[in-house]
Amino acid sequence: MSDTIGVIGLGNAGSSLCKALSGRVPLIGFDLSEVRRDAVSGLDIACVASAADVAAKAGRIILSLPKPEASLAVVDEILAAGHRPEIVIETSTVTPKTAIDAHKRCKAVGVGFVDAAIAGGVASMASAKITFFLGGDSEDVAKARPVLDLLAERIFELGPIGAGMGAKVVNNGVMHAVMVVLIEAFAMSTKLGVPIQTMIDILNREEGLMRPLVHRVQERMVQGDYNAGMSVSNARKDSVLALETAQQLGVPLFATLAAHTPYEIAEAKGMGDLDYAALARLWEDWSAVSFQNG
Repeated sequence: MSDTIGVIGLGNAGSSLCKALSGRVPLIGFDLSEVRRDAVSGLDIACVASAADVAAKAGRIILSLPKPEASLAVVDEILAAGHRPEIVIETSTVTPKTAIDAHKRCKAVGVGFVDAAIAGGVASMASAKITFFLGGDSEDVAKARPVLDLLAERIFELGPIGAGMGAKVVNNGVMHAVMVVLIEAFAMSTKLGVPIQTMIDILNREEGLMRPLVHRVQERMVQGDYNAGMSVSNARKDSVLALETAQQLGVPLFATLAAHTPYEIAEAKGMGDLDYAALARLWEDWSAVSFQNG
């Protein structure tokens, strides 16, 4: 099998991966855009005419494409051309279902496939300091690791195909939701005359933003321990005060307002004396999951 690594998709992420690999391994690439192909012309990479051409010359292929449909189309093009690379590594941001579908198509013809979602920006990609969220069969992971190790600072092996993309989707969802909450919070604190840097310092304490993750998720949800602590009733009361303050200040709330609703539900269900991490029980019921010992 060829030692050449192929990169399909030479946008910001794909070109950064090429920078990290350039001069270290035989490298070929393809992108539909001539502008993007020209953008990597200064690297040690040979651009070819199609995705199928990449598969014909490279035993290991990295996908870095803009949307799920593009990933599936490229996989279909490779397989329809009769080429059988050893491993296809999906680094595009796609849904877990897309990764599972692509894996099924590849597996049917003996081609390995993993989803290796990237955490971080183009700077970490170009400097080969990527964190990967990796999902796939053990045999396919073993084939992908030599490529990923060239690019990675850290790799989380998460289990079955789709787990890598799932972890990224969840991670990004948290980041984007928290961003809205933070903007709402800083709109309120600014109207109250609190300097932005001061509010950053307040939230950056051990008792700040990390407190719900480390104390309530890790120490309470995973253990199923909701005794004592700050009660649902007190947390609900504080949430009401935040909503009232925002109304008085004329600051619209969206994420924070939505986050208040489960406190009302938990209170109505008689959970008021439990630690407010007990809201997790609502999702255990709604989603048929268990957080304990997870």
